[in-house]
Amino acid sequence: MESHTQRTQAKGARLPIWTKLAYGSGDWGMASFNTLRQIFYIIFLVDVVGLDAGLASIGMFVGIIWDAINDPLVGALSDRVRSRWGRRRPFLLLFAIPFGLAFLIMWWAPPWQTQAALLIHITLAFMISDTLQTLIIVPFLSLTPELTEDYDERTSLSSYRMFFNLFASIVTAMAAPEIQDAMISAGFTSQQGYLVTAALFGGMAAVPFLVMFFVVREREDYQTPIVERPAIMEVVRTLWANVPYRFAALSYMLNWITFDLIALMLPFFLVYWIADGDLLAKANLFGINLALESAVLGVLLIVALLALPLWIWISSRFDKRRAYIYGMLFWVVVQLGIYSIPQGEINLVLIMAVLAGISVSTAHVMPEAIFPDVVEWDELHTRKRHEGVYYGSKNFLRKLASAFATAMALQVLGWFGYTSAPIDATQFSQTPQALGAIRFLTGPVGAILLLASVASAWFYPLSRERHGRVRKLLARRKKMDQRRG
Repeated sequence: MESHTQRTQAKGARLPIWTKLAYGSGDWGMASFNTLRQIFYIIFLVDVVGLDAGLASIGMFVGIIWDAINDPLVGALSDRVRSRWGRRRPFLLLFAIPFGLAFLIMWWAPPWQTQAALLIHITLAFMISDTLQTLIIVPFLSLTPELTEDYDERTSLSSYRMFFNLFASIVTAMAAPEIQDAMISAGFTSQQGYLVTAALFGGMAAVPFLVMFFVVREREDYQTPIVERPAIMEVVRTLWANVPYRFAALSYMLNWITFDLIALMLPFFLVYWIADGDLLAKANLFGINLALESAVLGVLLIVALLALPLWIWISSRFDKRRAYIYGMLFWVVVQLGIYSIPQGEINLVLIMAVLAGISVSTAHVMPEAIFPDVVEWDELHTRKRHEGVYYGSKNFLRKLASAFATAMALQVLGWFGYTSAPIDATQFSQTPQALGAIRFLTGPVGAILLLASVASAWFYPLSRERHGRVRKLLARRKKMDQRRG
């Protein structure tokens, strides 16, 4: 029986709001997982697990590389699934609960006494938890181009996703430090605080995917699985032949290298530069005393959430590519401003967080809105839809970017003499060399990467008009195929 989503799409109408809400809620789980890992995992490894920063970078790099490799594999697998529930939805049902448990796997500090044992443990834990994430996130993301073909409706659908993404990031970034402080104040250890945080967010992460399984439907005309098993080099050639994909993927990768690098370095920058080594520093936000990291990240992400309508309007007024370029150029200026903040200026860093949030908004929504359009370009040239392959490769690049940013930042910190704070310390200072490295990685390096992303986006060829022509050619060919059939 044809679903309500399919009927409205057949009429050319917009997706129902309830469909957008149900689908967009999946980003709550994805953002909770990624925000905890991006912002707090390195400090957890070096200050709670007790792993050397250089070894931590190696463990995370190996884990992320493995997970990046299995993304295209899961994507190709979901392209070939045949079931009464479609190609993607079975993954949501089977792996929602294991994905929630993946939070706990990552945030347990083992009792091993040697650095080698700790390195092996965190590498395996990272690989297992990220694999469970892949098995649900790649099929979830692959639904985006299957729910709507419309250029602007895809921006709208991505904005719903990014609403939940940013809202989850706000809650996670602000609540995690507060939970930690509350647990420590109550006499519990940092490890117990992290496990409680992981259990709470892991439980909440599983629910949206179970709801989505029962609410969201794939379009029937896109449910025919790909039967053949293409060789890896054939997949690479298919991706490379798609010119819009090349530029979209490069911009996407540079975009997330920047975001991951800044997310990784921001707690170090706030604690050791802005707070001058006060590990329990607070910021007064509208009369409420919050952990400094919670206040800054909360302001940044709340502004990013509020700015979503602005970027949707700019995208509809111009197009996705130009909206992205405008936002990234503004972020470049903000990054240079962050580097110039004097030590101890908490109010100034909060102002910069407001400005950064405006650009972080478009950095979240526009790459996600641009990417589905490359699938139709591929279909026009190959007569097949490879959503799983494309979204698997997108996740591969996302995680490769994260691995690169993490490894680079941690190695640089190690080279410049970063020292882990003692477990029971409330005040700890870094050397001038380590502080200089923290500031440079947080500010100017991000600006350079953003400029490279802007350069790639400049050459992205799929405007609204050109994507419209691609859709018309596909519709004409389908009509001709139906007549012949």
